[in-house]
Amino acid sequence: MKLTILGCSGSFPGPDSPSSGYLLESGGTRIALDLGNGTLGAMQRFIDPFELDAVFLTHLHPDHCADFGALTVLRRYHPNPPYDPTVHRLPVIAPENAPERFAALYAPNAEELAETDLSDVFEFVPISPEPVRIGAFEVRAVPVAHLCPAWGFRVAAEGRVLAYTGDTGPCPQLTELAADADVLLSEASWADFPDAPDGVHLSGRQAAGVATAAGARRLLLTHVVPWADRDAILTEAKAAFDGPAELVAADRTYDI
Repeated sequence: MKLTILGCSGSFPGPDSPSSGYLLESGGTRIALDLGNGTLGAMQRFIDPFELDAVFLTHLHPDHCADFGALTVLRRYHPNPPYDPTVHRLPVIAPENAPERFAALYAPNAEELAETDLSDVFEFVPISPEPVRIGAFEVRAVPVAHLCPAWGFRVAAEGRVLAYTGDTGPCPQLTELAADADVLLSEASWADFPDAPDGVHLSGRQAAGVATAAGARRLLLTHVVPWADRDAILTEAKAAFDGPAELVAADRTYDI
């Protein structure tokens, strides 16, 4: 399984990275986990977006899904697509209100919102706890604690497991999500501080605590807010986790 970081900036794009978006490849299958601001442009440095076999969205905050509008333009209006996107619709596994939210993102004005339907080029599948099989991948969603309905994804392929938290505050479900994972790709939006708000984000220390409790073998930290102290986040994570830990960077690729 190969992981490519399309973007890893938390909350909004930073000077060195788009927002959250990750490309996974295995056995000829390609899936995207989240499509935040700027990630579609980054994706084109690695694959043709028409090669995607599915998109999985953890939640519907813009820094995780804003480029869905751009992907719609590509699939609807590319003059020479490699296949008919209205026949081979792209599966989009996302929160159940995604069709309405993305229609609002794409509609030219409020008057045409009711008539905007993106199902001509996308097959929307509401997230549920039932595993989803896409080619070489089996993906299981686990609900997590955030400001809106949000999910983490546990992705298995080639006998390996990647656990991706999406956006979450501390919650018991994270141990289930990351149990015995080869890699935990965890948000770590800020360095630990007293009175951090509940149900919003993890610190580096908290992400490391999840990795330790779950028995994950490697910790990759992502979703760092641009104004946060990256060195402090990594230092506290390494102090709380005995395995390898690092901050990811845009355009980096990892073999899992």
